Formats: sequence, C-alpha cells, structure tokens
Amino acid sequence: MKNLKILKQRENPLFNRKEIEVNLEANVAPKIREAEELIAKEFSSQPENVKIKKIKGRFGSKNFIISANIYNSKEDKDKIEPKSKKEKKQTENKTIKPEAKSEIKTEVKTEEKKE
Repeated sequence: MKNLKILKQRENPLFNRKEIEVNLEANVAPKIREAEELIAKEFSSQPENVKIKKIKGRFGSKNFIISANIYNSKEDKDKIEPKSKKEKKQTENKTIKPEAKSEIKTEVKTEEKKE
C-alpha cells in the first residue's frame, strides 16, 4: 500500500508551477514514472506536467521523500526544465524520418564493409 502525505507546498507564479515535497510510505522505492503518476493523481494534474527533482530514502526505511515541481502546462515545463540525455535522444529519434534512419544505417554498413 502506498500512502502519500504532503509535507511542503509552495506556489511559484514566476515559473507557473507548484513546488512540493511529499512523504511516500511504500515497501520499495518508487520509480520516477510511478512517482509522477502518484503526484499527478493527488494534485489533479497530468503526469507529463510533473518533474521529479529527487527521491530520498533511508536504508531499511519504508518512507521516501519526493521533491517535485508541478507545472500548469507541458509547454511551461519544456521551457524551464533541462532535458536529460534520454529525453534528448527520444526527441531526436522522433524528428528523424524513418527513411533517413534507413539511409544512415546503410551508410554505416557500407563504410564498415570498405574497411
């Protein structure tokens, strides 16, 4: 069972977000996606508008402190939050057309054969 309790909540109108800190009681440490979904559900928001800053837990403890920002919209989040390497790679893969991907692969294969 997961029990969520709000420790701190602060409205930041400059960045159009809520800065929160919650205490989660669970048997295992939550994954980032799970934490985003729990917080979005608790604050009536979309998971894509939530950015998890930190998940802290102590060894042997079932309490985890999660720091997060909840943005008013996905556009606000994209403007302010830096993207991780994984997110950057995903956006690059979406922007490259499938035909271009196959051309890149064939170029690499022909270069390997030449060597």
